[in-house]
Amino acid sequence: MIVFRTERLDMRRWGHADHARLFDTYSRWDVAGWLGATPRALASIDEAAGVVDRWAARADGIYGVWAVVVRETGVIAGTVLLVPLPDNPEEIEVGWHFHPDSWGNGYATEAARGAILRGFLAGLPHIYAVVRPDNTRSLAVCHRLGMTPLGRTNRWYGVDLEAFRLDAPTP
Repeated sequence: MIVFRTERLDMRRWGHADHARLFDTYSRWDVAGWLGATPRALASIDEAAGVVDRWAARADGIYGVWAVVVRETGVIAGTVLLVPLPDNPEEIEVGWHFHPDSWGNGYATEAARGAILRGFLAGLPHIYAVVRPDNTRSLAVCHRLGMTPLGRTNRWYGVDLEAFRLDAPTP
């Protein structure tokens, strides 16, 4: 079931039929190395089932962690998320993780824009992004999204991250 769409992409829940692609994406250090307070690549395809279950549990109303499917090919390019940040359910994060074979196509920016629009249409006043300081690709996505840099912080995940915010447009 499609949760939302953009010009080229369909966002849907990750499913158990997606284990191979999920493992192929998150077993790569060039993807997993940017994620979490203590980054760790998936070590086996069996771990993918637990990831799918955890992400399904995070789906709540407008929030979720979704597979990004390229409509033209049916290939899962990566993940986009819209979820509350730790310790404050009123601060909402947009994030993205993409398989290296999908880098350079604008999918992260497009999927994030769609997730942000979803949040703003639901009445969110602002949306945050947090990025490891040396993740130049994701920093560039934040800038393409028009997000305001807030500086470096360890406020949410206990590691130094560059924080960004985008405010909802005023009517």
